[in-house]
Amino acid sequence: MAIVYKAKDVILNRNVAVKVLRDEFTTDAEFIKRFETEAQSAARLTHANIVSIYDVGVDDGIYYIVMELVKGKTLKEIIIEEGGPLPWKWSMNVAIQIASALDTAHCNNIIHRDIKPHNIIITEDGVAKITDFGIAKAVSNSTITAFGTTIGSVHYFSPEHARGGYTDAKSDIYSLGVVMYEMLTGKVPFDADTPVSVALKHMQEDPVEPIKLNPNIPEAINKIIMKAIQKDPMNRYQTSMELLQDLKEALKNPNGDFVEEIPYDKTARTQKIGTEQYSNRSEKGKKQNKLQKWITEHKKLSVFLGLILLFFLAFGGTMMVLSITNPPEVDMPNVVGMHRDEAKKAIEEAKLVYEEEKEEYNKEVEEGHIISQNPAYFDRYHSVKQGSTVKVVVSKGTEKATVPNVEGKEREEAIKLIEEAKLKAEIIEETSKTIAENHVIKQETEPDTEVSAGDTVKLHISIGTGIKEITMTSVVGKTESSAKSELEGLGFKVTINYEENTSKDNGTVLKQSLESGKKVDEGTSVTLTVNKVQEDKTATITINVKSLTGGYTNSSKSESTENSTENKSKEESNAVEKTADVELLVNDKSVYSSTGVDKNKTDLSTTITGKGTVTVKLIITDRSGGNWSRTQSINLNNTSKYTFQ
Repeated sequence: MAIVYKAKDVILNRNVAVKVLRDEFTTDAEFIKRFETEAQSAARLTHANIVSIYDVGVDDGIYYIVMELVKGKTLKEIIIEEGGPLPWKWSMNVAIQIASALDTAHCNNIIHRDIKPHNIIITEDGVAKITDFGIAKAVSNSTITAFGTTIGSVHYFSPEHARGGYTDAKSDIYSLGVVMYEMLTGKVPFDADTPVSVALKHMQEDPVEPIKLNPNIPEAINKIIMKAIQKDPMNRYQTSMELLQDLKEALKNPNGDFVEEIPYDKTARTQKIGTEQYSNRSEKGKKQNKLQKWITEHKKLSVFLGLILLFFLAFGGTMMVLSITNPPEVDMPNVVGMHRDEAKKAIEEAKLVYEEEKEEYNKEVEEGHIISQNPAYFDRYHSVKQGSTVKVVVSKGTEKATVPNVEGKEREEAIKLIEEAKLKAEIIEETSKTIAENHVIKQETEPDTEVSAGDTVKLHISIGTGIKEITMTSVVGKTESSAKSELEGLGFKVTINYEENTSKDNGTVLKQSLESGKKVDEGTSVTLTVNKVQEDKTATITINVKSLTGGYTNSSKSESTENSTENKSKEESNAVEKTADVELLVNDKSVYSSTGVDKNKTDLSTTITGKGTVTVKLIITDRSGGNWSRTQSINLNNTSKYTFQ
């Protein structure tokens, strides 16, 4: 939907990515309004796994977004390069990062609507970053009407998205489930020749369980994926946080039975209604006898009418069952910020069930007021099934807490200590050469710091060294290219220095900075000293004698013929010296000399020969005692012409 440029922010002196939206997305006022609202909302998101938006604007009808420039590959490129399933631990690490980013966005009432591997960038450090947050929604909401199509990648969007219905946070969860499916199997769950066929499969067909395509997938992860891609949104994970918790548990207990499965009843059973009451006829009364007589006389017609009556009775019973099993939808109220009593009243008036999930400290929300609700409120069009439960988190107000010292402690112990101090722990995983796996490398908030209860403490957790050892080999005597290629293949970073040794072949390695047999970390730098015998080079030297000496001008002849002897004597005494002697020395050795050179000459030329940088000295003298000297260092490898002037 955009053309992306790499650009330079000249004020902050950094590279950025600039997305310029295509013309077809800027054709109506509705889009412009939604684009500005959604893009500005997304710009407020701050999360390590979301590509940052620096600026949003319009210039002469051109809509642009200035974003963080990320170095790395898209997840789709990585899947294609691998050509099959990715390692399940690596895939779960990526999924955890994406779920964490989605949770932050959903808590800020922003949904993505186009989660797919193409929109997930994996940096060179292994960090997953989602791009285009909020923008897909802005485009979709306006262009479904404008262009008669549903925006989004058909292989990844949810059944409700395929139907063109209401999409919310659970739609993003479905798309993430498809992304996990593809990472672990190398395939998408539904594929066909046309986009319409794929969309129909999302709505109608059940996917093959990923564990059947890749038996190496742990059972718990298989269940997580299948729950995330349920067709009915109410049977999926209701929030990204629920999914995130199960993903983290799966890393610790990959074959555990902790995934809560909600059975999905594809069809409601039709109610069986007895017909005995219509066949039991009373022997009493004149009317009953007449009806019996009429049925006897009109058997075919009575059977037909009876079937019609049974049809309507069965239809009525079915509708009754559907009204019970499929209740109507009601508008979801926004109770965040309300007092718990007001929130309960608003939820119950909407014919929903109020439930307090937990209480927690929060320095921004007053005690007794609602911090968050689940399902979350997105906008005034958000609706849920009547009778659904709305879980709320209630603020316990502000309380001071002291940050414990957890550096060096095991992950679970550190989290427990943080939570016991009435704080929250945010985990950032990274490699470490010195700290054991699953232990805290550092904490971003200093120990014994007094903070508000409920604050988040970021913990950097070691996931192992992530670095393998390599052994230095001897490359002395080898050519520069072969030595560099060999060492880089082993995992070294190679730097080349040059030195002249006339006794060795040109271009061979003279020495190396690391001893042969030494074991070092992959990526260690090694410096090779390569023999480079300098060759003789020639340069043309031009001397502007006039510029250096000032030259001369001819004096005018005397107009008087009297006292000729006296005039001649004056001319001789005032005579101008018109010539000079020129000498050129290279490294104090004379290489050129010339006498009687016209001092008005501007292009006296000669050549010099030498190796590398030489010192050139020019000396000009004349008979009147004039003396001019210039000295210049000239690199003959880079200079073929030089002018003294």
